[in-house]
Amino acid sequence: MQMFIDGAWAEAAEGGRLSVTDPQTGSEVDSVPSGTATDADRAIRAADRAMALWRKVPMIERVRIQKACAEAMRQHADEVGVLLHRELGRPLAACQAEIARSADLLDIYAEEGLRLSATMPLGGADGERTIVTREPVGVVVAIAPFNYPVTLLMFKLGAALIAGCTVVAKPAEDTPLSTLRLAEIFHQAGLPKGCFNVVTGTGVGIGAALVEHPIPRKIAFTGGTAAGKAIAAAAAGTLKRLTLELGGHSAAIVCADADIDKAAAAICRHGFANSGQFCYRVNRVFVERPVYDAFLAALAQRAKALTVAPAGGVGDLGPLVNDKILSTSIRQSDDARAKGARILTGGARLTGAGYDGGCYFPPTLIADATPDMLVMREETFGPLIGITPVDTAAEALRLTNDSLYGLAGFVFCRDLAKGLALCEGIEAGSVWLNDIQRSSHHVPFGGMKQSGIGREKGRYGVESYLEYKTMYLSYEVPE
Repeated sequence: MQMFIDGAWAEAAEGGRLSVTDPQTGSEVDSVPSGTATDADRAIRAADRAMALWRKVPMIERVRIQKACAEAMRQHADEVGVLLHRELGRPLAACQAEIARSADLLDIYAEEGLRLSATMPLGGADGERTIVTREPVGVVVAIAPFNYPVTLLMFKLGAALIAGCTVVAKPAEDTPLSTLRLAEIFHQAGLPKGCFNVVTGTGVGIGAALVEHPIPRKIAFTGGTAAGKAIAAAAAGTLKRLTLELGGHSAAIVCADADIDKAAAAICRHGFANSGQFCYRVNRVFVERPVYDAFLAALAQRAKALTVAPAGGVGDLGPLVNDKILSTSIRQSDDARAKGARILTGGARLTGAGYDGGCYFPPTLIADATPDMLVMREETFGPLIGITPVDTAAEALRLTNDSLYGLAGFVFCRDLAKGLALCEGIEAGSVWLNDIQRSSHHVPFGGMKQSGIGREKGRYGVESYLEYKTMYLSYEVPE
């Protein structure tokens, strides 16, 4: 495939290509251009030209176009889902569901656009009025990761477009194909040329050029904390606005009075979804001692029942996207084993027919984990969960907050007062009590501490692409 710039397919100026591989087999699926600063400049200038017109489009028309794009996503969900399946390796049904759920978010952002308004505070003297309005921040650079490449791009794109901004998107090197196809679909659905541009390449080759370019006014990034810090430092040179959704190391607390079966089911489902490749998954669990053994048994039973689909087969989980992600799971598992932890299930790379060509690691439970183990200190982004016994809920809360990250937290406790107190005490942007549902499209999503800056989704996401402007009006009052 090619890059999509100013409503048309485009090759890289220097002609370089990057291979896109199937994580199930390691074989090449396609290739995309390896862009450079020249390509970044071309895409940004196309977005800048488009924004001069797009920002003037009436909100009701922006809403109509965005809803048409959402409907086009649904109509092409099977096709784009196949592309996503091939580049990510996640089971096909889940890939197609991601497309449909992302379309829902576009609709929600569109509806939030209709609720935007200016205000005229009362209290001015005769012949004087003050209007507080909001304008689009400017051209946006949106950088999305591999794990949910469509959904996490729509977090940014849907909010930016409805606010009147235009976008240059850079998908992850592992998963560019679905994003490129969506850009074409949106253009065909009526989005004007230059409003949604997609460039491909490496972070060094084109990512840095996008961030450092003087025209964009905002960077929206989802990815690792180290990369987020580098982007923030580079963006400081031109004082770009930032939305950074970064790493997570989310903890669950299981109290002695918890519904153990419900807790085990929720933690297993959430901790191993997408083979553990998402930022707010359960990474570590603190369990009060009276129910520790019962919880381990219930969780292990569910984890052992999960199946890993071999290449061309079916199952609950797919492969990890590349060797780098796989190596983290191996390293953390080996580290825990060496330091005395019990591996209840999994713990080693899957091999054999259907697995040898890909990056397969099974659901892994690490019992009796201690604070010095990597699984309890570092983001895994793989199918590992560390579990630690604690004497009190207060100890669990202290250990939960003893982290650089603050993206999500989870509490299981029948005592509502105690559960709410724990939820309030967890230093995280989102907290769940007694179950783990998908994050809602209507409410803010983002992290505290080194898990990021800013919020996405709902009206909160749209507002992050707007600047306040105050206008002071003076006029003659008729006699």
